[in-house]
Amino acid sequence: MRKVSFAEFGGPDVLQLVDAEEPRPGPGEIRVAVRAAGVNPVDWRIREGQVLGAHPVELPSGVGIDAAGVVDEVGEGVTGVEVGDRVFGEGSSTYAEFAVLGAWARMPEGLSFEEAAGYPSVVETALRVVREVGVRPGQTLLVSGASGGVGSAVLQIARDRGIRVIGTAGAANQEYLRGLGARATTYGDGWVERVRRLGPVDAALDLAGSGVVRELVELTGNADRVVSIADLGAPEFGVRFSGVAGSMPAALAEAVDLIARGRLHIPVEKSYSLAEAAAAHVDSRAGHTRGRRVVVI
Repeated sequence: MRKVSFAEFGGPDVLQLVDAEEPRPGPGEIRVAVRAAGVNPVDWRIREGQVLGAHPVELPSGVGIDAAGVVDEVGEGVTGVEVGDRVFGEGSSTYAEFAVLGAWARMPEGLSFEEAAGYPSVVETALRVVREVGVRPGQTLLVSGASGGVGSAVLQIARDRGIRVIGTAGAANQEYLRGLGARATTYGDGWVERVRRLGPVDAALDLAGSGVVRELVELTGNADRVVSIADLGAPEFGVRFSGVAGSMPAALAEAVDLIARGRLHIPVEKSYSLAEAAAAHVDSRAGHTRGRRVVVI
């Protein structure tokens, strides 16, 4: 089979499309014929060697953790899923024609493989940080870097829970944020005052790692009311850095419910082939995403 792999840490040029043995599912796992794989910042962070503690890597290594596809093999002890089922979930080395998943759910009706591949890690992260920041119905949540995959999910999950949202993003994404129910403003010079004009803030999330943690603490008045997923220096300001995933099966179940109720939709901004994995990483690292990027097999 074909898969994307890297034999050394480095820039996107270390990614290679190689022939590899097909993986086999172990107990409690399934194998899927991958139709699409989600492109996440953790993918290029691992490739660069940034997050070895949370994601130990043995070189050469595959790339990718999210996928959508068709079940073609079921491991020992697995029930409730059969060969031929359309599923999405989390596993390893998902930029490939076949991948093993350790957590999965059946795809909701009407969802394409490309769309489904963009949900697993994004929704788990969004649900986790909304919980960790402690924002309640009727309160206002500020989301810095709100137009990407996690931001898109956070805005919709918060709105479904009766939480008001303010989102910051580039000028081109202001209408997109408003379409998700947020009061929107741009980042850059003067952004703190622009946020203040939109109303008081009870809690805040840093999703972009753009050096705004100090200002988010200032806006909320309490470091305990700020969570970052992108700034490793956040603890210097007393802010929690959230980097350890929670229950993926629970997140997938909630994603299915939200999608089925029409309360969650994350658009696919751009699709790439396996041979274009390096370009996908370059674009993901550059940010300014509206929704998700995926690799299509």
